[in-house]
Parts: sequence; structure tokens; C-alpha cells
Amino acid sequence: MDDVLTLLAVTSAQNEYGVMEETTTGRQIFCQVESVTRSEFFGGGRNGLNPQFRFLVFTGDYEGEPMCEFHGLTYTIYRTYH
Repeated sequence: MDDVLTLLAVTSAQNEYGVMEETTTGRQIFCQVESVTRSEFFGGGRNGLNPQFRFLVFTGDYEGEPMCEFHGLTYTIYRTYH
């Protein structure tokens, strides 16, 4: 693992006025970055997605976060596997 990835979790809570507010929290983990395969890229494109990276992380570090941040850019996590 030679790079750092920030996993982003979103939680919702009511403020003192009863309005729901979303809060995003991040935590950093180590990762290895790889390019997506050709089939992943074209398969994602057919489904309206634009896959750019594949992040390899330890299974115990990932807790179902829907987004991540890598080098200042935010990405949606659309698929995970073991």
C-alpha cells in the first residue's frame, strides 16, 4: 500500500430547528491505486458511469462508505468486491 485514500461517510441529523442536515466525515486509509481494466471502463460507460481508478484496500479498513477523496477529487464508490 503506497498511497492514501480518504473514505467519506455521510450522516443525517436534525438540527435544533428540525431541519435535516447532512454531515460528511472522512478518515484516511492506505491503498494501492490501479487503472481500471478496459472491460470495466467500457462496461461502466454503457451504464452511464465513468470509472477512473481501482483502489485496493484492506477489507477491515472499508466500512461501506459511499464516497472517497483521492488527491483532492471526490469519487463515488459504485462497486466493491473481495
